[in-house]
Amino acid sequence: MAAGMYLEHYLDSIENLPFELQRNFNLMRDLDQRTEDLKGQIDSLAKEYTANARTLSSEQKLSILRQIQQSYSKCKEFGDDKVQLAMQTYEMVDKHIRRLDTDLARFEADLKEKQIESTDYDSTSSKGKKIETRLKEKKTAKTRSKVKSSDEDGSPKSAQKKVKLLQPGEFNSPATNFGNVHPSDVLDMPVDPNEPTYCLCHQVSYGEMIGCDNTDCSIEWFHFACVGLTTKPRGKWYCPRCSQDRKRK
Repeated sequence: MAAGMYLEHYLDSIENLPFELQRNFNLMRDLDQRTEDLKGQIDSLAKEYTANARTLSSEQKLSILRQIQQSYSKCKEFGDDKVQLAMQTYEMVDKHIRRLDTDLARFEADLKEKQIESTDYDSTSSKGKKIETRLKEKKTAKTRSKVKSSDEDGSPKSAQKKVKLLQPGEFNSPATNFGNVHPSDVLDMPVDPNEPTYCLCHQVSYGEMIGCDNTDCSIEWFHFACVGLTTKPRGKWYCPRCSQDRKRK
């Protein structure tokens, strides 16, 4: 049960409590006033009896004593009624206090149960995410394994060379385009240690790449950004190492 429901039910139960308490207090006040009036009558009768004890007859004395005794009996009845009202008032308030304690205990139990359910849900959700992550990792590993197998069967370097040789015009083929990928993005990506690397940076193939026109080049393929290119150059192109070798010759 929500906290609002507990509060609403409790407020409904104590809605008439102030009026009941006020009624009991008024009754007790009325009993006090009637007792005080009887005490005044008893004092008057006692004074009359004391003052006229010698002159009063036996019957008159008995009559006054009976009146005093009746007044005392009435006072005692009023006192007992007042005690009963006080006990009733106490039990009335105590009943609502006990109910409040019970509702608070139930509310705390509900909160603990919800916390346990929330913890179990978070734990289950976390386990599900871990399982999903493991499945993704396994799938990625399988994909990389297939790529590795295909690379080993087809010789990555010769495959890259075939792409370059199939272009019209020997050594003048347009740069192979692998999509616009920034080098920093590739460095942040998980890389299979067995995947072949290229270029001066010794990284895997990504983005736009260009092949060196020196058939004896040990590297062959280079990233545009690593060799300072933004577009494919016209004519033959040699990598920085091969260019230095050609100048020495």
